[in-house]
Amino acid sequence: MKIGNMLFPESASPDGDAARIHETLAEAQLSERLGVDMLWLAEHHFDGNCAYVDPITFASNLLGRTSRIGVGFAVLQTSLYHPVRLAEQLALLDILAQGRLTIGIGRGSNGNIYEYQGYDIDPNEAEARHQEILAILEQAWTSEGALRFDGNFWKVNAPAFRPRPASHGKPAFIKPAATEATLTTLALRGEPLLLGPQSFDETAHRVARYRALLAETGYGEDAIRDRLSRCWVWRNVYVAQTEAEARRIGGEAMRQMVENRAAMRRQTYAAQGLPPHAKDIAPAGAVPGTSKGLLCGEVGQIAAEFVKLRDLGLGGVITGFRSGPLAWEAAAGSLTLFMQDVAPLVRQ
Repeated sequence: MKIGNMLFPESASPDGDAARIHETLAEAQLSERLGVDMLWLAEHHFDGNCAYVDPITFASNLLGRTSRIGVGFAVLQTSLYHPVRLAEQLALLDILAQGRLTIGIGRGSNGNIYEYQGYDIDPNEAEARHQEILAILEQAWTSEGALRFDGNFWKVNAPAFRPRPASHGKPAFIKPAATEATLTTLALRGEPLLLGPQSFDETAHRVARYRALLAETGYGEDAIRDRLSRCWVWRNVYVAQTEAEARRIGGEAMRQMVENRAAMRRQTYAAQGLPPHAKDIAPAGAVPGTSKGLLCGEVGQIAAEFVKLRDLGLGGVITGFRSGPLAWEAAAGSLTLFMQDVAPLVRQ
């Protein structure tokens, strides 16, 4: 099973943005030295939840600073992009990456209305825009002739697309399966999944459902194992010498992260006279145990949780080592302890 590091640096104020970005570059390079398999990048705007903001530009820098580790998006918010510009950026990045790029792609944030408004986009159009953009990306990357598209949002009339992705075809996407309906759609197409932070029981249920749907579609056991090996699940982690220390540091950072993200939504919705988003009807609070994908504990406890995920047949875990306001030194210590003491137990 592969280990990924979700680079998700929170910055409490504009004055701290540059420092968080440079710390994240250091975290990426430390990850490669420690043997992490993949760096994963998020995308959020205006709220400091993800300080580097632009994952495509950041990915290009990471690929230049590293030599082995993969780089993936979890996920690009496609509805915020111009489709032809996005096709060009990803094709170029695919060429530069030389096989190290994984494109996680989705419609956009669920709940952060200010991200859409900042880009002058109606959030209710996000899914429809996403579907048009996917169609344009596929045509741009696979069609030999002129690029023509006549949609509700995009009217494209351009010569044949260049440059082509390194694969000379459509680079493989990985998409989030936040709902059972999405999981069903992806399984019936034989596509891999990104599973978000959730309890182990929920993950096991979704993997079982994915397996069953693949089998019903006609995939044999070898093909099912192959599809599962391309799937990733997200867990936030803080590992320390004792469970008490892990919960005191990692658990508190997660609590603050959840509250910080909810505060911006509540503030924005209230200022515009909108009812609260469904995420914020109940007060944000600490995330207990593993119920929302947070794993806090000592080496043996964390290893046991990762072995359970490995035994489901999943290809990798997108591991978030730096939650919210967690200090860089604490995150680096947890990452180092994990890769030195936990990863060898998981990879046996």
